[in-house]
Amino acid sequence: MAAPAACTRFSDNYDLKEELGKGAFSVVRRCVQKSTGLEFAAKIINTKKLSARDFQKLEREARICRKLQHPNIVRLHDSIQEENFHYLVFDLVTGGELFEDIVAREFYSEADASHCIQQILESVNHCHTNGVVHRDLKPENLLLASKAKGAAVKLADFGLAIEVQGEQHAWFGFAGTPGYLSPEVLKKEPYGKPVDIWACGVILYILLVGYPPFWDEDQHRLYAQIKAGAYDYPSPEWDTVTPEAKNLINQMLTVNPSKRITASEALKHPWICQRERVASIVHRQETVDCLKKFNARRKLKGAILTTMLATRNFSSKYDVQGRSIITKKGDGSQVKESTDSSTTLEDDDIKEDKIKGGVDRSSTVIAKDPEELRIVCPNKTISQISTNSYGSARKQEVIKMTEQLLEAINVGDYEAYTKICDPHLTAFEPEALGNLVEGMDFHKFYFDNVVGKNCKAVNTTILNPTVHLLGDDAACIAYVRLTQYMDKQGAAHSSQCEETRIWHKRDNKWQNVHFHRSSNSPPFTFAPSAHK
Repeated sequence: MAAPAACTRFSDNYDLKEELGKGAFSVVRRCVQKSTGLEFAAKIINTKKLSARDFQKLEREARICRKLQHPNIVRLHDSIQEENFHYLVFDLVTGGELFEDIVAREFYSEADASHCIQQILESVNHCHTNGVVHRDLKPENLLLASKAKGAAVKLADFGLAIEVQGEQHAWFGFAGTPGYLSPEVLKKEPYGKPVDIWACGVILYILLVGYPPFWDEDQHRLYAQIKAGAYDYPSPEWDTVTPEAKNLINQMLTVNPSKRITASEALKHPWICQRERVASIVHRQETVDCLKKFNARRKLKGAILTTMLATRNFSSKYDVQGRSIITKKGDGSQVKESTDSSTTLEDDDIKEDKIKGGVDRSSTVIAKDPEELRIVCPNKTISQISTNSYGSARKQEVIKMTEQLLEAINVGDYEAYTKICDPHLTAFEPEALGNLVEGMDFHKFYFDNVVGKNCKAVNTTILNPTVHLLGDDAACIAYVRLTQYMDKQGAAHSSQCEETRIWHKRDNKWQNVHFHRSSNSPPFTFAPSAHK
């Protein structure tokens, strides 16, 4: 008797549930396997929008994921190709990012860091044993299986992974994330598995003190540091780290890839395999505090890059996974940035000097913007002048939401303001003194203490709004904000600033997730942030 034909349609095997995430060409939804009732995450890719090269990358990712089966790797369970869509069915991981979990813990020690990097090394060793180089190891790709205490660390996102033969080294193209790139990649030299170990060294360094070993606002200087292996262990934070931990980092961050420790060797290092005897168990509160700031900076990198898109009129293109943008500048340079907060670069032929316009997310400080709390005076009106052409209805929606947000600020309606803004709103503005401000408390201060107390009337005019649509559920708007107001003495004043706001559509509702205001803050005498 012939065996029954295998099901070829996704809907034959799975029931789709709620959306978990969305990109330009893909959406991730929870799904339930009909035969078992087990839950998975289905990444649904619209193949109609993919180029031939993108489709090859998709097939490569699926092929690599199929052969990697390890408890510390997000597993691909199924891959189904239909006429216009490709379905990748992965483990449903619900614990969030490892780095976010660490800062929420009540206790975190060097021994905990050892356990974290051990799991990462186990996943990398499995990849290397199977002839796979990940090429994009970074915090965003280190997830937790669940929210349970002690949940396994899972390595995710094999979109840049490549297959190699044995210990083969070759030029596979410029790929990775700036702060985690190895010297050999930056030097455009042949590379292989050791690039993943270098990234592990960067990650371990961060796990121990909460900041990266290589950092500079200027990417050229950052790359120079990396190529020279120029890092150190400054006091006082490194004084309490054991010599064994530093020794492992040194072996991982060895500039010569042929002398760099391998994943299997690192797993045998005393600081890993004898952590109970070697690693310190003292709580590292300063590491947790620094890691919170580091998380905030990297989380906002995507928003900052989107700001660059709007203010410099970059053109954009989404990649196969619907999460990255290749921005092309007038000088021909290219930077592939990620809308999910990663700053991933990839180009088969790209050279370092062609990505000089890139901004390393690990070196960008972003501040939460109280600017939204700046026009803190009632009785305002908002008008538009010189709006150019708004284009689609979605662009009109973004402009309308921006108007509503400014109106809430002007009339001091904090409740309306919170409904329009994401609870974890981030902002960058002069009043934050170069620091990242996250959440609503910073803004609430102005509503509680300034709004309506120092002026009679405010009129806000939005000049030359430019909207960039980033997929189906994200947008960036840049504009000049002209503010007119009457103080309590009846004197008229006016000022202007440049603003950029990032909007994200969730559950069919737009929310402001980030904003950036220029340094042109008016010298208001009645409030330090009057045009918020």
